[in-house]
Amino acid sequence: MSQEVIQKNWIDTPTLKPRIDKVVVNMCIGKSGAPLEKAEKILSELTGQLPCKRQAKKTIREFGIRKGEPISCMVTLRNKRALKFLTKVMPVISNRLSANSFDKQGNISFGIHEHIEIPGVKYDPDIGIFGMDVCISLNRIGYRVKKRKRQKTKIGSKQLLTSNDAKTFVMSELGVEVY
Repeated sequence: MSQEVIQKNWIDTPTLKPRIDKVVVNMCIGKSGAPLEKAEKILSELTGQLPCKRQAKKTIREFGIRKGEPISCMVTLRNKRALKFLTKVMPVISNRLSANSFDKQGNISFGIHEHIEIPGVKYDPDIGIFGMDVCISLNRIGYRVKKRKRQKTKIGSKQLLTSNDAKTFVMSELGVEVY
């Protein structure tokens, strides 16, 4: 379906219009200690939220990683904070996303090589430069029935989100070009 047809469907049936469920920002450092603390500080400044640490799932001797050792930090943003963060980050990627950034369920992922590219962030030689992964999860009204604790049910095929829906949403709501 073309973008015009999809947007017309959203106007006719507002429950079909996607919305941002959450934005997950992840910084994988690969080692614990001071570098991880610096990454946490950066992430908390960028998002306004306290990040949580994530542990290594298995031991990899070549990289010096032990199972259970904290090696990354992440933040989950929802509602206004998610939208605010996305509007701050989109200029870093020149408001352009590859079609490969979208999966079949309409989720979006992209990376930022250096956090200092984000507007308003200054380079601090004591902290250094870190990259991050940004994952955007989209859903529609009614997805709660799939995740609720009581009386879980399946989502109908017409209610499922597609990559074309996600591309159209991102282009119209966030002003991002998909190439």
